[in-house]
Amino acid sequence: MKLFHRRKTTVHQVTDAQPSLSADIRKREISYVIKMSIRVVCLILAVTVPAPVWVRALLIGGAVLLPYLAVIGANERGKDLPPPQDMDGANQNEIPRHRREIGS
Repeated sequence: MKLFHRRKTTVHQVTDAQPSLSADIRKREISYVIKMSIRVVCLILAVTVPAPVWVRALLIGGAVLLPYLAVIGANERGKDLPPPQDMDGANQNEIPRHRREIGS
């Protein structure tokens, strides 16, 4: 016969935490700056380096497509974030929202 019944509790780990919004923004800013820097290099090389036409066309194509890719990547928020945790079971210790006055 069991005298004490232990409730199953959810254990949260630090690795379960999502990155902060500022860390996510910083990561996207760095990615944007890198892509736009490559674009500038493509433009400079396309104008200054004597190269065959296909090489210049490739550099100009990179200079034209990179801004699009940079903006799409910069606006893609939370791509690497894990999916939200399943919250099927309600916390029985929490006071329902419509009855907050009970705990005050």
